Amino acid sequence: MMKLLYITANPKGIEKSKGLQIGETFLNSFLEEQPKTEIKRIDLFSYDLAHMDADLVSARGKLAGYGYTMDQLTEPEREKIKKMRAVADEFAEYDYYVFVSPLWNLSSPAVLKAYIDNLFVSGKTFAYTPTGAKGLLTDKKAVHIHTRGGQYIGTPMQELESGDRYLKIALRFLGIEVLETIVAEAFDLYPKRVPEIVAAAKVQAAAAAKEMAKGTIMI
Repeated sequence: MMKLLYITANPKGIEKSKGLQIGETFLNSFLEEQPKTEIKRIDLFSYDLAHMDADLVSARGKLAGYGYTMDQLTEPEREKIKKMRAVADEFAEYDYYVFVSPLWNLSSPAVLKAYIDNLFVSGKTFAYTPTGAKGLLTDKKAVHIHTRGGQYIGTPMQELESGDRYLKIALRFLGIEVLETIVAEAFDLYPKRVPEIVAAAKVQAAAAAKEMAKGTIMI
């Protein structure tokens, strides 16, 4: 059975969030192609995450480069690194990933960055090799559904956008194939066109879902 992890970073809820509405269209279309897919939803605004504070940074360094064992960590270090590894372990179990996030202040909501931080676990999601770091999450596919109030595509603002750009870089670093970004933007510039923009994004999302669902994942 295929497994899909649906990760959202929007506190508005589906009634107010255009991105979450587009995301539902994606899921429905995906299930039409792969009805037996197991789907888990993660709302990052209500998800228990370890954050990169002094304890977690120290624990990672001790375990990765200084030869410490888990038992030699302080209790706060041990608690937080275990929480981080649990997030990475869960993530690695899935075949498909759908991220739904808005662009806030040129980047993603902080909870999404915190989640990505938890996925960088040496030996689990990537490994250091003589030729550099290598992603271990191969044969997995991801899609990003991204909403923006401003207009970035084809404008001077495009080079300033770092939400979708960072997510793609991070996922590819981990070995994941990033198939597509479904972008719905310019809501604030053209408020009367919002239904039209959302409808177009839903069409794109449905097509992208079918394309991803038709792909073969080797297990």
